[in-house]
Amino acid sequence: MRLVRFGQPGAERPGLIDAAGRVRDLSFYLPEISGAQLDPALLQAVAAIDSERLPLAPPDARLGPCVARPGKIVCVGLNYRSLAATAGMPLPREPVIFLKATSALCGPADALRLPAAAQQVDWEVELAVVIGRGGRNIAAAQALDHVAGYAVFNDLSERAWQFGASGGPNGSHNGGQWDKGKHHDGFAPLGPWLVTADEIADPHQLDLWLDVDGQRMQAANTGDMLFTIPELIAEISRYMGLDAGDVIATGTPPGSAFLQGPLARYLRPGQTVRAGIAGLGAQCRAVLAGA
Repeated sequence: MRLVRFGQPGAERPGLIDAAGRVRDLSFYLPEISGAQLDPALLQAVAAIDSERLPLAPPDARLGPCVARPGKIVCVGLNYRSLAATAGMPLPREPVIFLKATSALCGPADALRLPAAAQQVDWEVELAVVIGRGGRNIAAAQALDHVAGYAVFNDLSERAWQFGASGGPNGSHNGGQWDKGKHHDGFAPLGPWLVTADEIADPHQLDLWLDVDGQRMQAANTGDMLFTIPELIAEISRYMGLDAGDVIATGTPPGSAFLQGPLARYLRPGQTVRAGIAGLGAQCRAVLAGA
């Protein structure tokens, strides 16, 4: 089942994609795609609904982030073996974990408006895991029972602000702060849809890719992940409780602009960024000048 949220920002309604690829309004049966509504048992009941009896959404309806109001977005760094090799970095012995502000969430086709004074806005396509059943100290053997589904995620960053450069707002030098580089509005597109876990035979065998203006910048398979999804859920839940609706971004393969060194070409107005994962759909966002 492919679940979506459609409508204008702040007024999205839950929906699903029918067999013909059309958006159907699911709001009569499901108040929202968030929190307790993502329990795998409840999603099984929703899947039994005859989608042909649901109202059609307007054909030009905007898609919002496919999950509403996650409590947190937990990101994982350096989780692809090929990324570590390309960067010349040793493989981490345990997952590298950081958080991304939920206010950065946006829809998969919403324009990417660059922050004012931004110099080095970068991309990172990732497989997102959406938690459907919360818990603490979750055993890896039971971890997939806690997963509601999967989606496409792009972890955007302003590298000059993240790692330190004389490129902050008003020309300031911030010394390198991940919060300033990672959390800008629009830096966390999620979707186009949430594909329920029962539809994905093996989340560790999915091709993922990202293009800038039609040029393939990232191409890999989730089988290259160093730490598997059960291992990530088990490790993260040791340090923080995971709640239904939380999003885990599982890391990115090589191909981001930052790793291109002096030849790096960061995003600029007028470009188009497309990111996709096999079976999970694709995002397409126009890059606009900052305000």
